[in-house]
Amino acid sequence: MFSKDRWKEIIEVLSSNVFRTLATSFGVGWGIFILIILLAAGKGMENGIRADFGDIATNTMFMWSRNTTMPYKGLPKGRRFSFKLEDVQAINDNVPNLRFISPRNQLGGFRGSNNVVRGLKTGAFNVYGDYPQIIRQEPMTITSGRFLNQNDIEDKRKIAVIGEGVRNELYDMGEKVLGTYIKIQGVNFMVVGTYQKKSDGGGEEGQKEIFVPFTAFSQAFNMGNDVGWMAITANDGSSISNLKEKIVGVVKENRKIHPDDKRAVGYFDLYEQFNRVESLFGALRWVAYFVGVLVLLSGIIGVSNIMLIVIKERTKEIGIRRALGEAPWSIKKQILMESIFLTIISGMVGIIFGAAFIYGVNAVLDSIGPVDMFVNPSVSLGVVVSALVILIFSGLLAGFIPAQSAIKIRPIEALRTE
Repeated sequence: MFSKDRWKEIIEVLSSNVFRTLATSFGVGWGIFILIILLAAGKGMENGIRADFGDIATNTMFMWSRNTTMPYKGLPKGRRFSFKLEDVQAINDNVPNLRFISPRNQLGGFRGSNNVVRGLKTGAFNVYGDYPQIIRQEPMTITSGRFLNQNDIEDKRKIAVIGEGVRNELYDMGEKVLGTYIKIQGVNFMVVGTYQKKSDGGGEEGQKEIFVPFTAFSQAFNMGNDVGWMAITANDGSSISNLKEKIVGVVKENRKIHPDDKRAVGYFDLYEQFNRVESLFGALRWVAYFVGVLVLLSGIIGVSNIMLIVIKERTKEIGIRRALGEAPWSIKKQILMESIFLTIISGMVGIIFGAAFIYGVNAVLDSIGPVDMFVNPSVSLGVVVSALVILIFSGLLAGFIPAQSAIKIRPIEALRTE
């Protein structure tokens, strides 16, 4: 029950020595401030890493062929092989819980020779032969026109979707793009769309890619039914990491590769890498809590020591109250309330300064632009609630020993104290 006299007494006790109260409060406020800053910094790094992944389907693996390292069924060691379209169908038929299987072929690259021409302008770009679902695995924003569709695949249409980087190099500012033609290794493709990558994973070069239908690519560049590599995504709720051995096993059987040949099929498990990053940030959060709580604990010890001093100064007062019949629990409650009140007020000040500091950092980041691997440092409402719970518990902890000390004072001994 609310007691005006009790709260008046709490205010009088804490304001009787303002400097001592402020010095004691600083330790608790500083501990909460450090805790919030550490958690916000960890969140900023986590946001930065997630921004690098962008909206890419993280439950994905990429698979490509290499040389065999073991002889098998009369075939020699060191044999070079290629995936085939029938391998894609075999994976789809034999491996459950797969959402997308995207075969892909590739030409060129920014480090290669010029492979794309438009009029007098040339450039070296990555050219991909893809299926339409690749946009679900490697998200991008279509800035004009459209992306590939199934009719393009079936009709082997020689059309292309180009990145904004390609557009900037091959076209003049404001020049019409849709419906024009570019020549890829001597073959004309009509531009039907432009895109911009959502993630920063490819950097500037990620905007300098060209996507054409897989079937048109194979026909134009004499690839037959060869597949350069595949992007394979599992259904939600299924881990591609648990399916990759079976996927690789299907390909090995189709291509007559020794089951124990570990190097013939190369793959990159994006889901596994993403989970490692998630585990790293989980560990960083625990470190932040550990360090922050240790700093806070030092402040709580300070509060407890000060409360012990206050109890000693009020020994005679406590003795009189006991002599007048006040119950030990009432005195203990008074001490605990003083401790909790001081701790919560100090902690709230730390939270306010922490929030102001984070706001300032975000304002600076907004003014200078994106910073690699550090985006929007922040703390959630759950963190603030957790901090308040820690504060209440800390207040109880800080006041417990002084409160126990207070109720152990015998009235007759307290009255003799000068």
